[in-house]
Formats: sequence, structure tokens, C-alpha cells
Amino acid sequence: MPEWLPSAVFIFGVLLLTGISAYTDTRARRIPNWLTISAFFAGLVYQAVFHQWPGLADAGRAFAIGFGTFFVLWIIGGGGGGDVKLMGALSVWLGFKLTLYAMVLSMVFVILGTGLIMAWAVMRHGVKRVKQQYLATGRTDAQGRAVTTETIQQRRERRVMAFAVPVAIATWVIMLLDSVAISHGQLGP
Repeated sequence: MPEWLPSAVFIFGVLLLTGISAYTDTRARRIPNWLTISAFFAGLVYQAVFHQWPGLADAGRAFAIGFGTFFVLWIIGGGGGGDVKLMGALSVWLGFKLTLYAMVLSMVFVILGTGLIMAWAVMRHGVKRVKQQYLATGRTDAQGRAVTTETIQQRRERRVMAFAVPVAIATWVIMLLDSVAISHGQLGP
């Protein structure tokens, strides 16, 4: 087997998963199940073929922290189900260490991106209109009564940014750093 093959498969798999998920999440505010499920199983095959049992064990730990953390966030209303599945599939590819790095860096990108988007929206449309658009509180129906529930579609529309984009960017940065600076990563010896 050529020495470069594991790295090439890893880069191709991760870039394909993150690229497609960022595109679909931006365009439709959805990450398709066919993508995350197939990427999850492809990641397990990658780990089994190129890293055997240690790779599968690392993938299991990564899945527990990546999927588990985002599942809890989803349960308490801090994200979407597609984000949970994306992180579950991605973590199997990245392994435990890179998953932790990607999670932390993606949160930094979410905070920065959300802050920039909100500041831009306030400058363009004013505080009142931005509050009406993004906050669930204070909504009323056609008769002026307070609305206490919202549909999944209304919740999607209220999202400031597609979460798959900062995850993709964070993952690409981590992969670059892993190949350059972090010793013994997925791309290292």
C-alpha cells in the first residue's frame, strides 16, 4: 500500500463531508441523513482499514465526545439534529484529539461569526427589527396574542448562521495544523 494513501483517503473523506454539509446547511438549513450516515460508516471503514483496532477505539471515544456533547446541546435547544449527526460522523474520521480541537475551534468561530452577523444586521436594519427576526420571545399571531410555541421551520429561520460552516472551517484549520504542527495526528506518522 502506498504511504500516502491513508492521508489521501482521510483528506478526501473529511473534505467531502464538511464541504457538502456546509453547502446544504447554508442553502436549506438541513444536513441530509444520507450524508452523515454514509460518512459515519465510511469513517469506521477508514479507521478499520488504515488504523485497525486502535483506530476504531479512538473513533469510538471521539464519537462519544463529539456526538454526545452535541446531542446534549440539541436536547436543551442549543442546536439542530443535523449538527449532532454531522459531529458524530466527523468525529469518527477525526479521532478523539482532533475532534476536541475541532469542537473548541468551531465554537470560537460560531461566537465570532454570530457576533459579526448580528452587528452587521443591527447596523443595516436596527435593533428592533433584528430582535423581531432572531428572538423567539415577543412573537404574536395574527390576532396579536402571544405565541408560546414555534415550529421547527420557524426555529430554523431564526438561526443566525448555519453551524456546519464554522465546523467545516474549524476542521480544515485543524487538519492543516495537524499536518504541520501536531505530532502523530491522523495525517502524521
